Amino acid sequence: MLNDDALTPVSWQKSLVGLGLDWRPAAQPDLEAWAALIARTAEVEKPVWFERIADLEQILQSKKNHPAANTLLVLDGQSVPRAYARITKNKEGDKAYGFGCVDPAWQRRGIGMALLGWLSERTIRRFAEDGQPAGSRPDAERPVPRLRIHMEQQHEHQQQLLRQARFGVVRYFNEMHRHLGGVPLPEVRLADGLDLVTMRPELSEDVRLAHNAAFRDHWGSEPRDEESWGFTVNDPQARPDLSAVVLDRSTGTVAGYQLASHDPDGAVSRGYSEGYTDLLGVRREYRGRGIAQALLADAMRRFAAAGMDRASLDVDSENPTGALALYEKMGYAAVNRSLAWDKELPART
Repeated sequence: MLNDDALTPVSWQKSLVGLGLDWRPAAQPDLEAWAALIARTAEVEKPVWFERIADLEQILQSKKNHPAANTLLVLDGQSVPRAYARITKNKEGDKAYGFGCVDPAWQRRGIGMALLGWLSERTIRRFAEDGQPAGSRPDAERPVPRLRIHMEQQHEHQQQLLRQARFGVVRYFNEMHRHLGGVPLPEVRLADGLDLVTMRPELSEDVRLAHNAAFRDHWGSEPRDEESWGFTVNDPQARPDLSAVVLDRSTGTVAGYQLASHDPDGAVSRGYSEGYTDLLGVRREYRGRGIAQALLADAMRRFAAAGMDRASLDVDSENPTGALALYEKMGYAAVNRSLAWDKELPART
């Protein structure tokens, strides 16, 4: 079992030096080589989704997670990226999220543990930099630094690494699919006073506020600020034409929403095309009126009309709103599982 001393900054740096590797933050000139590293890894590990150049461009544009401090590229003697790591954190958030990969040809040499060392160190620094949450008492205890990493269940070698580094599983998530061809699609009507409209730019801020309200009681959820929301709605794969919003006719309030995306490259590699529901939410005061069912039924019809084979989404297996049961009732079935791993870290003094 690894002790925490093995995750100190000196240790992870020594590990990389011993392998003849250098490191630095990612920058604009690295985009193609960085994306190529991720693609090489994905070719072997077959993840459900992986970052491409357009996603990396968004990462480099972040102001709250500036890439100069929150990304790490690991380079061989020819300056070819062989591994990378990054973290994201909201200023008032109670956790940082870690991401990364190691070139398959360079795995099982200790690089993955070195990346965990950097991620841990950077998480501790971010919590120190962000300080106490706004509105907290001067004598209130600082939040304990927490690093969270999501991992697909199929990637057992990566899970073994997290176990060795004393991370623990805190949640399970299911990827779910619903076939669109050869089976009848559900028809769900909205209650009087509610209107379903296609997502459009002028609704974006109201949908953001509705999302933050709807997910206030969801495990692990944090409010999305303007930057995070902009990355969501302006994502290269976002499909507003496949997305919908339910409005209260009398007040104009966003009661619910379904935001979708489509990955055409994924359709080639996975052998089928899918419309993916990135976000689905209903404000608490509108729950129990069939809004989520209507949004899902509408999404299926939009996906099918666009020529897609499946509707897909991810769900927290312990979602407090009963979403898992709803999706199963609508014909979705689990096809893959992912896990959230956490580790509490010592605070910087």
